[in-house]
Amino acid sequence: MSQAHDERLLVEAAQRDPSRFADLYEQNFHRVYAYIARRVGERHYAEDLTAEVFTEALAGIGKFEWRGVPFTAWLLRIASRAIADHWKRTGRESGDPSPEAGQSGPDEIERNAILFQLVDRLPEAQFRVLHMRFVEQKSIREIARELDRSEGAVKQLQLRAIENLRAQMEGAHA
Repeated sequence: MSQAHDERLLVEAAQRDPSRFADLYEQNFHRVYAYIARRVGERHYAEDLTAEVFTEALAGIGKFEWRGVPFTAWLLRIASRAIADHWKRTGRESGDPSPEAGQSGPDEIERNAILFQLVDRLPEAQFRVLHMRFVEQKSIREIARELDRSEGAVKQLQLRAIENLRAQMEGAHA
């Protein structure tokens, strides 16, 4: 059974019974949070915006339609709007609108959705290092301590993961 088919079954279950949305939340939380955190920079804003995204997604799950792109792309579209709204609000408050208003085009959203799926398929050690480094924003030293590995080993895992993702992304666009 394919990942897209599994995802579709989860969405259909959540459309029938909103309490089943928790499975979609668990599966997509880190992707959405990482996407938002990278754009807003501050953890508390990223957490608030991620909560907004999933609240809006739960409220609108009944209207979700399959169009050949992963469910994550729909969530990232919601996240993109939430980020744009955030920058408009904070720009008004500070008088300095951000040049990165969080607007992402459909191509970027789809590319990010593909990338997130590829990250999920990385070997466990590579996935953990990337997650700790870019989602949890830990230093190489912190990761090495937590995983009981040398800093060199952590750097090597990170490099292999990024090279692996780059090769797969190039293959996906070929």
